Amino acid sequence: MKEQSNEHMREYLLGLASLVRDRVARMPSRSEGRRVRGHSPGGDAQFGLDDVAEAAVWEYITAHDLPVTVLSEDHGPRSHGRSPEHLLIVDPIDGTRPAAAGLETACVSVAAARPTARPTLADVEHALLMELKSGAYLYADQDTDGISAGGFPYALPALNPTTDLTRMFWSIEFNGHPARLMTDAYGHLIDASANTGGVFVLSSATYSISRLITGQFDAYVDIGNRLLRDNPDLLPEFQRAGNGRVLHLFPYDIAAAVFLAEKAAVTITDAYGNSLGGTALTDLSVANQRSCVAACTPELHSALLESIRWTPAPAKGREAGDGHRSDTGPHRVP
Repeated sequence: MKEQSNEHMREYLLGLASLVRDRVARMPSRSEGRRVRGHSPGGDAQFGLDDVAEAAVWEYITAHDLPVTVLSEDHGPRSHGRSPEHLLIVDPIDGTRPAAAGLETACVSVAAARPTARPTLADVEHALLMELKSGAYLYADQDTDGISAGGFPYALPALNPTTDLTRMFWSIEFNGHPARLMTDAYGHLIDASANTGGVFVLSSATYSISRLITGQFDAYVDIGNRLLRDNPDLLPEFQRAGNGRVLHLFPYDIAAAVFLAEKAAVTITDAYGNSLGGTALTDLSVANQRSCVAACTPELHSALLESIRWTPAPAKGREAGDGHRSDTGPHRVP
């Protein structure tokens, strides 16, 4: 009975993501998709492409009998049917900017959780990521070990054994993140890995995290939220970079990706090394935004946490000999 229920939910989530993908593909004008028409409840810019994807989500939900409550990037909780059986956390397009540019680094992200009084990421029971351009997908549920995938040419998960910071292929985040603070924190890691590994800015947390599962990347780092929590005086800088808002990881950004990553044995935490399971799924406040450090091995994850410079340099530049050096070693970067 439970297997049938899980299979039904898998097909439901696949259907939802497929409809979003179809509607986006049918958009007649790329310029219309790139038009900024407002901001989400969390403050992120919303593009014309988002309107189409959001409408597809609600179209699918109301066309099916499954009673659910859904929270998406652009809408607060809405219920369909009586006594909702699931809470759906949906980012119709995580990676709107690359999608608007016609790139492949965008996903439909859907997580289904128990509808508790205060649902958290730890309550997620089903998760799906579907690549918007290719239709390839990753799915997992709480009752099945590992993950299932479709559209990939090899078996997944395919995590790499990388432990060396200078050899890692990794993704970093800049949207809403002051570039000065980011380069202060891990510019030395960029310098060390850009040639012997690879450094990427993909503008999609879900796609970046999913690349660890596929073995294309070794790590994903989004540390802005920790920098702000540790240094509240940096608030004006983050607000300037976010057009007046603080734009760190929202629950809908990571709900599905974290669940899938944990199922695939990726080491994934916030930037303090703590579990992301306590993240409230329906709270879009600044206090509930998160950071994330994900790695293909525990050793690489630990090396990242130890090597990132958590104390920002003064805005006018770093003084010589200010002590911003990490321990050296076979996988450390000075």
